[in-house]
Amino acid sequence: MKLLVSILGLAALTQAHMELTWPYAFRSKFNPNVPESLKDYSMTSPLLGSGSNYPCKGYHVDFNKPEGKSTVTWQAGGTYNFTLSGSATHEGGSCQVSLSYDQAKTWKVVHSWIGSCPLTPSWTFTLPNDTPAGDALFAWTWFNKIGNREMYMNCAHVTILGRSGFDLDERSPSDPYSSRPAQFVANVNNGCGTLEGKDVLFPNPGPDTELKSLGTAPPTGSCSAGKKRARPLAV
Repeated sequence: MKLLVSILGLAALTQAHMELTWPYAFRSKFNPNVPESLKDYSMTSPLLGSGSNYPCKGYHVDFNKPEGKSTVTWQAGGTYNFTLSGSATHEGGSCQVSLSYDQAKTWKVVHSWIGSCPLTPSWTFTLPNDTPAGDALFAWTWFNKIGNREMYMNCAHVTILGRSGFDLDERSPSDPYSSRPAQFVANVNNGCGTLEGKDVLFPNPGPDTELKSLGTAPPTGSCSAGKKRARPLAV
């Protein structure tokens, strides 16, 4: 009986990682637009190691459907937050949030966290001043520090408004949206991996980056997420 309880406890732990709760993700149980028949109650699970459901666990196909309509409107240059829930943080790791305007063919990184992500439920980022207006895919990606080498990814439909006058704090014009790096992708059968026990040091984290790590390591293998150097990291 004790062995059975241990096995069941381990199974529960492996299914209870982390998931995006705001903005509402595609197929999420938290998304009021998703009918019960389409809800994924294993949203906390990582992407398949084969890479067959990258990006967005394949759920970005809902983008133009009623169950995938936008549930939040942001403005270029504004500061916003996303929230996470779950019980297995794997001692943190490194995360990114990115935007795509071409149905997930390409992604631009808005903010990177190297270490300590996702140890708290709420995270703040600021959009570049010239973030394009329109409907976009928002992605949260996570590379866990401890445990199997995995990539976690949840996506949401968001609406971006153009910057209006001077109602928002000015940001440096040297950090335009167009120059942002591509989303880092690893552990999904793409030849790029991360080391267990270390917070992955993104090859190009972008200009908005926070470093809160006791130990980092670069990715392993052949990783194509840019070689451009970022400005000094904020600790």
